[in-house]
Amino acid sequence: NISCTFSHLNSKNVTEKTWFNKWDSGIIKDLNQDPEYAGRVEYHRTTDKDSTLTVTDLRESDSAEYKFRFTSNKVTWGYSFPGTTLTVTDLQVKVTPATKEGNVTLTCSTSCPLTDDTTYIWHQNGQRVTNEHNNVLHLGLTTEEVGYSCAVKGHEDLRSETITVNEAVFPWVPVVTVGAVLTVAVLLVTIYCTMR
Repeated sequence: NISCTFSHLNSKNVTEKTWFNKWDSGIIKDLNQDPEYAGRVEYHRTTDKDSTLTVTDLRESDSAEYKFRFTSNKVTWGYSFPGTTLTVTDLQVKVTPATKEGNVTLTCSTSCPLTDDTTYIWHQNGQRVTNEHNNVLHLGLTTEEVGYSCAVKGHEDLRSETITVNEAVFPWVPVVTVGAVLTVAVLLVTIYCTMR
């Protein structure tokens, strides 16, 4: 919801109220007429001197500066007034490379400022992870493909994209495995040669 109030000597003479975020040389595009916002915008008012724009089903492409204009029977106002900038971003899961102990860290992040007491919801292969409620999830070594996503409590329907975690996240594992096999082979040869 983005709100605007305005003053006019006679608000009864206001003939049009328009919200827009695209303009070129004084020509604006009313959001109510923009196909990109079809069925997603509504204008509300509580008095003759205010207007609230409601945008639903937000998308990253909705990031823009939104402005309000009103027209009376004598003049049009609103072209040069500052607007309200809206930034829309998705939640993202970032993967920290595995440590030699076999631990991977997943971090749920967003560029939106959230409060410190925000509760995060994690999902593993579509099932909720019940014992984790912060934005960091620690995982142990796995050779199975497991999908993880996150959301903010109260907005569980707005999940991040699913990140798949498997042995590819642990680039040092094949090296360790090959090294262990070679070590065992050398030991066996040494033992065999010694016994002979």
